[in-house]
Amino acid sequence: MDDLHVPPGPGSPRGLRVPAGELVEQFSHASGPGGQGVNTTDSRVQLSLDLATTSALSEVQRDLVLDRLSGRLSGTVLTVTAAEHRSQRRNRTAARQRLAGLLRDALVPDPVRRPTRPTRGSRRRRIDGKRRRSETKQNRRRPLAE
Repeated sequence: MDDLHVPPGPGSPRGLRVPAGELVEQFSHASGPGGQGVNTTDSRVQLSLDLATTSALSEVQRDLVLDRLSGRLSGTVLTVTAAEHRSQRRNRTAARQRLAGLLRDALVPDPVRRPTRPTRGSRRRRIDGKRRRSETKQNRRRPLAE
C-alpha cells in the first residue's frame, strides 16, 4: 500500500502525505452486484486513520480537523467505507479518494466576512417596516370618546 496523497488546497497549500503505516485497511463482504462471487470475495473496504496520532498534520491542522469532523469520528479515528465497485482494488482507490477529500475539505479555513454599511434601500425598508408595525399597534388602541 502506498502513502495517501491529499492534493493542495486552501488549508494546505503544499498538500499532505499520510504515511501508509498510519492507514488501516479492513476488508469484508460487500452487498450488491457481483453474482456468485459476491459471497466469496472481500471487496468492501474500510479505511481508517487516527487523526490524533498521524504525523501528516500539524497541531493547528489537527485541532481544526478534529473539530470539523467530530460528527464522523469514533474517538479520534476517521473511517471511510467503499463498497460501490465489484473489485477490491477499485474500492480501495475509492476509499482513499474519499478520505483525501474529507481531509482536504476539513482544512479549508473559514471565510472572513468584511462588515459593510447598510444600503440606502435596506435602511428605507427597515424604516417602512417599523412605520407599518407602529400603525398596526396604533389601530389596536381603544377609540377616543367624543
